[in-house]
Amino acid sequence: MAIERVGVVGFGQMGSGIAQVCAMAGLDVVAREIDQQFIERGFSRIDSSLARVVKSGKVSEDDAKKTRGRIRGTTALADFKDRDLVIEAVIEVMDAKKEVFEQLDRVCPPSTIFASNTSSLTIIEIAAATKRPDRFAGLHFFNPPVVMQLVEVVKAITTSDATVETLRAFVTRLGHTPVVCKDTPGFIVNRLMIPIMLEAIRALEEGVATAEDIDKAVKLGLRHPMGPFELIDYTGLDINLHVANTFFDEFRDPAWAPPPLLKRMVLAGHLGVKTGKGFYEYDENGKRKP
Repeated sequence: MAIERVGVVGFGQMGSGIAQVCAMAGLDVVAREIDQQFIERGFSRIDSSLARVVKSGKVSEDDAKKTRGRIRGTTALADFKDRDLVIEAVIEVMDAKKEVFEQLDRVCPPSTIFASNTSSLTIIEIAAATKRPDRFAGLHFFNPPVVMQLVEVVKAITTSDATVETLRAFVTRLGHTPVVCKDTPGFIVNRLMIPIMLEAIRALEEGVATAEDIDKAVKLGLRHPMGPFELIDYTGLDINLHVANTFFDEFRDPAWAPPPLLKRMVLAGHLGVKTGKGFYEYDENGKRKP
């Protein structure tokens, strides 16, 4: 089946980015949040993002207006009754995601495909909250979705081949690159990247080098676009702690255990860019201070 009507549950940083990418590809999008103020914040993010894209010359002002016009906000999941695909991008908590899909399962027709944007939780556990596990998969976009081209299509043990192929075609239509992987913690990217970030924190704890020099070494020596501490600050120390705990619960391998420094910084409220302080300090615009 061809995807033409998309629903996005959660209109935060990831959800608004996913909605924008879909609308830029010409798709009809409905985005849901629990309160109107969060819908307005989501549209504000999209407006700022579209303005940057127009300024860069990649999109005309007319196309940006058309993109904006393809997105509608709502606080009611009932507005998803005609969607071909629903992508969930709510808080990274299993119970919250399962509750969303239990409600969606009653609203959407059997033909609707469900996908979770989770970066660490088990897809089959979320899918079990629905009566369509064959039409349920992971669709992991990277932050920010407008810039990052990769999307992990996660195939649970119940996901049908037809669903995977439909999602591969959908991601390609967005102008992104799909990779298919099985339902295992961290999928591909985070399974490889999280251990690097955790080991970087351990190296800092042991006094191997400063955070800034570790970041320089990784960027220049491994050709990564961002150093591990820059990336942790950008994604959020609390998010990284949650993901590490999820992986450790699954594998019980000491390599996945969160370093004490990470736990203490989260307890102190030093969460990175969003709080103005993490491994580096940031101004009110999120720009790193000298």
